[in-house]
Amino acid sequence: MSDRNEFAGTRRALHGIAELVLAGPQHSLNGKIRLRVTPGGFGTVFEPDLRVEGVHLIAAGQRLPVNGRTYAELAAAAGVEARALTEVYSDGPGITPDEVITVDADAAAHLANCFALGQEALMRFLPHAEIVLWPEHFDLGVSADEVNYGISPGDSYLGEPYAYVVPWQVPAGDFWTAPFGAARSVRELGDAEAILAFFEEGHRQIQHAARRR
Repeated sequence: MSDRNEFAGTRRALHGIAELVLAGPQHSLNGKIRLRVTPGGFGTVFEPDLRVEGVHLIAAGQRLPVNGRTYAELAAAAGVEARALTEVYSDGPGITPDEVITVDADAAAHLANCFALGQEALMRFLPHAEIVLWPEHFDLGVSADEVNYGISPGDSYLGEPYAYVVPWQVPAGDFWTAPFGAARSVRELGDAEAILAFFEEGHRQIQHAARRR
């Protein structure tokens, strides 16, 4: 993976594409902001059919390089209008359409791989749940029985991708090491099997705490 600064910059740039170029135009057409993991990246769920693969935006069969364009220019090349979702939520990436995109290929590939591992683990853990990549925090997650499970691309808590278990009420115990619940870096966990085991352990810890009440 690229160094931390390159990764943070790429994460922010891809978050901007997720909101301004994918979810914003999708919301204009359908009132929906949900995105999904796709091979090598992420994409829309509804029209317009757009997805990011590495350092390219795939739109109507075109592979549009993202680097060196503004978000407005990239959106226009894909036939849509870049727009933020400030009327939907207040805690997005804070990127404007006239900012220039810079995405490091290695960092993008690492993030795509983390999302793919998380997607596999979540599908095995909760096979009937709707798994969503949310443009607000750019995290992949599901909710079940007042608990959020998912993959963050990294944030102010931990600057690299991590798996999380976030109960609405955090139990006591050594498992819950983060202020919001439990978190383990994808790098530390290593593969989908270990991410799945982390989700399962979180579920066991919550069930155990509930029985003790």
